[in-house]
Amino acid sequence: MASILRTWSYQYQWFYYTISRLAALSVGGEARFHKLPLQGLTITSEMKVLDLCCGSGQATKYLVHYSQDVTGLDMALVSLERARRNVPQAKYLEALAQEMPFPDNQFDLVHTSVAMHEMKPSELQQILKEVYRVLKPGGVFALVDFHKPTNFLFWPGLTLFLWLFETETSWQLLETDLVELLKDAGFEVLTYALHAGGSLQVIQVRK
Repeated sequence: MASILRTWSYQYQWFYYTISRLAALSVGGEARFHKLPLQGLTITSEMKVLDLCCGSGQATKYLVHYSQDVTGLDMALVSLERARRNVPQAKYLEALAQEMPFPDNQFDLVHTSVAMHEMKPSELQQILKEVYRVLKPGGVFALVDFHKPTNFLFWPGLTLFLWLFETETSWQLLETDLVELLKDAGFEVLTYALHAGGSLQVIQVRK
């Protein structure tokens, strides 16, 4: 169960940013963290990009440097209001990730950053189906999220972070084979890599 710090992280943007930047030091800083899912991808200015569960636009601000057609989707209105202020170059929409109000074959790239661990297993499966639906044939889904550490030295830090800021769904994701779920949803795996002692997984798949 998360502590009061989780509530504060949603209420106070400066607090969330501070924690996020400290956590990102494990992979070389905030900029490198947000670029991990995009490594090796060719993203042109005219490509349609969806930042799924965009929050306050932490990753969106990097995506708009690649594409002029970026849409951020999130269910939290307060986060979207912050995102509009932080990254006005993108468009934003309030909606559930498991019920996206987009037509089929809409996006060239769907991106999400440390958001899937917030979902219950049934929600996660529905979201992956929705991502597959809204991607164009040949489109890419790129994500970064938590993973069970392969280096025992990273267990204490991840455990403390999840206990203070996350809920039981994060622990469930650690026991989930996300690659297999993506395959079951119809995706072809392009790349799979672990970072920060295995505590982060970066996956790129194609429709």
